[in-house]
Amino acid sequence: METECLVKNNGVIKNAMKNLSIFGTHSDSGKSTLTWLIGRLLQEKGFSVAPFKAQNVSNNAKVCEDGSEISIAQYFQAEVLGVTPSYHLNPILLKSGRGNLASLIVEGQVIKDKDVREYYRDLDFLKPSVERCFEYVDSKYDCVICEGAGSPVELNLMDKDLSNIYISTKYKTKIILVADIEKGGVFASIWGVYNLLPKELRSNVIGVIVNKFRGDMSLFDEGIRIIEEEFKIPVLGILPYEPFNLGFEDSASLMNFTQDCSGAKRKVAVIHYPYMSNYNDFEPLIADESICLEFVSSNISLEQFDLVILPGSKLVIKDLEWLKKSGIFEQLKNRTKEILGICGGYQMMFEKIIDKECIEVQSPICEDALGFIDDEIVFQKEKILRKKGELFEIHHGISKKYPLEYKKGHIRGTFYHGIFHDENFLIHKDKTINNFVDKMRDKIDMKRILKSVL
Repeated sequence: METECLVKNNGVIKNAMKNLSIFGTHSDSGKSTLTWLIGRLLQEKGFSVAPFKAQNVSNNAKVCEDGSEISIAQYFQAEVLGVTPSYHLNPILLKSGRGNLASLIVEGQVIKDKDVREYYRDLDFLKPSVERCFEYVDSKYDCVICEGAGSPVELNLMDKDLSNIYISTKYKTKIILVADIEKGGVFASIWGVYNLLPKELRSNVIGVIVNKFRGDMSLFDEGIRIIEEEFKIPVLGILPYEPFNLGFEDSASLMNFTQDCSGAKRKVAVIHYPYMSNYNDFEPLIADESICLEFVSSNISLEQFDLVILPGSKLVIKDLEWLKKSGIFEQLKNRTKEILGICGGYQMMFEKIIDKECIEVQSPICEDALGFIDDEIVFQKEKILRKKGELFEIHHGISKKYPLEYKKGHIRGTFYHGIFHDENFLIHKDKTINNFVDKMRDKIDMKRILKSVL
């Protein structure tokens, strides 16, 4: 079946609009950004647009007003497009867990930890959730822009691909390919992905956007000719490399952040343990010209930093063990300058972490923590998901004495994410987004895109 969005003018249907899929030729090609960017450009043409990703794999999540949990990427896209964030935009979310397990979140709520093989085996049971959410969003907006995941042509997994192949096949979406020229091999990636797609999907590809181009764009004129004349794929745009320190979806996108530290007055370290999560908390610090931020993943001296932050963690006990093995644990114990813990990092500041319910471990455990706070953290089965303005909670661990936050001397901690997202940052965020759209607007062939979807 082909799902169409009805485009209305004063209540009168004037045309039918097809939905879009954004496929990357590989991971971190720019799919998340292109989803909201094209959405904004369609909004400028008078269409209502919503983002959608059937399945996301990310430890970065945010709590919606309805108490559901979705990937930060879809939450950010919704904010940019003025869409109310809800689980409908990201029905399936996987978070890395211990061993081969992943935390499975369906329609915004934790279901259970599943072995990855078990997840793929039971995929058909998840398809109704994906369909229900997609069709709900589709009924409300002129166009749904469906972000793909990784590469759409992982040949051993194509029958298990919900975000790319399943959505575009079932709903016959028009497809835009996105290729990152900075990674090299751009011609091979474009030609390879296009030609490995199932034949019925190749016919729905309306073109390719080459992303993150540095330097004189005229140098790629011959490249455009090759793609269009020899590959027979329209080029919908060549986008310049433009740092965009917002909406980090995963560690790959995080490592692309840029910051000018020339005028910085404070040095801040964020401990980058293996299962760090919700590092979008630090976007305001990256934007603050008075702060030089560094992600620390080895046992370097912390004395050079005015503030050390222990961020969120998907596996708190595992990351606490890593702190001990790395030597950072002892540095923190002996530190006299400011330390801030957020969510998982906050839990590490207590005397002990108790997991009798085996939320994070296979056998019940009581792990000694940093001992800064005179109480214990106890993991409970029910996950706490609460939102309060820009602040939100998302955790299993609880403290009876300090259920939200703690402050004494150089030690400060909180369960709240979003503590740096003040009014100044929100203004900066809007300005950054608008400037980015302005720079990219005339680089994308919207006439060609509109011709293909109307």
